[in-house]
Amino acid sequence: MKKALIIVSSIGILYVFTAFIFPKFIAAPFAAYNSKKVWTEYEKEHSESKTTEFVLDSIGNFPFPIGSVSDYEKVLNESQISHLTKIISEYEQKTTREIAIVTVSSIEPYESIADYSTDLANEWGIGNPESDNGLLILFSKNLREIRISTGLGTEKKLTDETCKNVIDKTIIPEFKNGDYYKGIEKGLNELIKFWE
Repeated sequence: MKKALIIVSSIGILYVFTAFIFPKFIAAPFAAYNSKKVWTEYEKEHSESKTTEFVLDSIGNFPFPIGSVSDYEKVLNESQISHLTKIISEYEQKTTREIAIVTVSSIEPYESIADYSTDLANEWGIGNPESDNGLLILFSKNLREIRISTGLGTEKKLTDETCKNVIDKTIIPEFKNGDYYKGIEKGLNELIKFWE
């Protein structure tokens, strides 16, 4: 009994010491788990009406995700966010795929929206890590730029050419009319159709 207590105490001390010396390896996974847990709990509480008033934290160069639709630029109203979230949620329940829609007013310190969106998707972990089946629609009204980033698993069906066509022929015409919601909704539904 005494030996078991000594072993358990030693492991605890070793863990605390290791966490102090290597905080990125020990503390980071717990921080990531807790942030994911907070995000999930927030989504459950506000599944009917998403709000962009959520207090944001940041992860490196990127904002903390609000949910499936993270409208940092406040381009969409609550009912539009709720409707897009519903489309994404229903699709994700039928598949193992994950979709995120993000609006930002700036991509600093990045110069390229392509690099920003790829790194954002990787940082947030959009998609199943094993099948790399995530999809990110990122746009900035302020910068007048849009990017669709796909994981390698997604790219098999949603090629760069397909994504470019959806942007050019479906999303941009609505954006030019000033209807950002309609552009994103039509683009999202088009991408889902091609992804089937």
